[in-house]
Amino acid sequence: MADILLTHSYFLRFDPKQFRAMMPYPPLGTLYAGAVLRGNGFSVALFDSMLAESEEELHEALRVHQPNIVAIYDDDFNYLTKMCLSRMRAAAFRLSEIAKKYGAVVIVHGSDAADHAEEYLVHGADYVIAGEGEQTLLELCRALNRNERSTIDPINGVVYRNDGIVHTQKRRLIQNLDTLPFPAWELVDIEKYRRLWKKRHGYFSMNMVTTRGCPFHCNWCAKPIYGQVYNSRSPENVAEEMKFLRSVFQPDHIWFADDIFGLKPGWVQKFSEVVQREKIIIPFKCLSRVDLLLKNNTISDLKRAGCETVWIGAESGSQKILDAMEKGTTVQEIYHSTDQMKRYDIRVGFFLQFGYPGEERNDIDATLRMVRDCSPDEIGISVSYPLPGTKFYNSIKKEMEAKQNWIDSDDLEVMFAGRYTPEFYRALHAYAHKTFQTRRAHEIALSLFRLHALNAKAVRTLVLFPYYLFSSLVLKLRLQKLEAKPNPRYHAFHAVPVS
Repeated sequence: MADILLTHSYFLRFDPKQFRAMMPYPPLGTLYAGAVLRGNGFSVALFDSMLAESEEELHEALRVHQPNIVAIYDDDFNYLTKMCLSRMRAAAFRLSEIAKKYGAVVIVHGSDAADHAEEYLVHGADYVIAGEGEQTLLELCRALNRNERSTIDPINGVVYRNDGIVHTQKRRLIQNLDTLPFPAWELVDIEKYRRLWKKRHGYFSMNMVTTRGCPFHCNWCAKPIYGQVYNSRSPENVAEEMKFLRSVFQPDHIWFADDIFGLKPGWVQKFSEVVQREKIIIPFKCLSRVDLLLKNNTISDLKRAGCETVWIGAESGSQKILDAMEKGTTVQEIYHSTDQMKRYDIRVGFFLQFGYPGEERNDIDATLRMVRDCSPDEIGISVSYPLPGTKFYNSIKKEMEAKQNWIDSDDLEVMFAGRYTPEFYRALHAYAHKTFQTRRAHEIALSLFRLHALNAKAVRTLVLFPYYLFSSLVLKLRLQKLEAKPNPRYHAFHAVPVS
């Protein structure tokens, strides 16, 4: 039995693109919540939706643990939960319904619940946690455990129904993140994750975070949990957790899931010193910004700390679009930082975004040219995705129809009046990937004499070269046809006559 059963709404099985990639990470934010609850005397169990087949498996967990409280506590550090996918919202609703049948009090926390609290309350949740969740969850569980529901109002960060929708005062963020316990890894079947990683990729990766939040102002980026605030753990605290993970689980690799790794001045440099001194270097990948990478020898210190891959939000090769997004970076910085990372043998990933308002064909071509010139090792492509609370969303919400969220991460629906048709952007997504893969295959062919350059993934890319090349040519022709096809919704909203 357990006082509290934790779960979350992200099912890898329900996201076909991510299921094919098979790079699952445990729900880190959920495990932080579990650690805080356990540290304060609650018995806690976990139903890990990540690797579950369906919501119906929750029945067995409820029969085994018989909890008084079920907390559907989404992982705030998983960018896929920040996308507020409608399939996962439906999963959360179903989990709530099942938990209520067993008489449990249902608490929900996550980006989507923060934006749509009333919908979650209608579909079975008793309480929604808004903002940073651990302390609110702890106080709420204490009140419920004492059967003192009348004491909910003084708890900051709660939304519930009581003759209408009640929002308690906003919760202040935890500033000293070193005071938090390490995630409750003992709740997870780590060996199941290890087997999946080893079978598909030949190595085992685990996830960590060193920060919470982001202070930058990209106007399409939703921040329903932390807002504009940025708080950081100390390098020593992060290194201590790495030492723990290495001693207990022996990961081959770490994924630092921070929005921005090492933003605090001098942090990366200090971190590099600590992990070298303590001899706990573990290969890792992280996210960063091109302007930050070019400061204070950051790239060289990342390399010395064990960094293998840096993903950057390149977004566009058009300065006009970067400025419209209020990105605060330049195309020149993208080129320069990529060149510098390659000099230090750090792999580079580009996040790219098509379809932002004002983007024309010449801007798209500039992005494709940037990818060709910079030749990143990996790319991730999306179309502009409006989420509530963003300046971007507010600017185009009048153009949106009934669909407000993607179903899964490969949906790619343009949910506002884009310059081109949705078919054009889907073809563009495919074309950009195929041309990228064609160039990668060509580069591999040129490096055949370097035997160390060949691995299973490289061989597969090389074998598929003719397919990539042919597909690129076909998609290029399709793009040309679709470009000429007017988008009636765009013309209707922007008063442009259809020729």
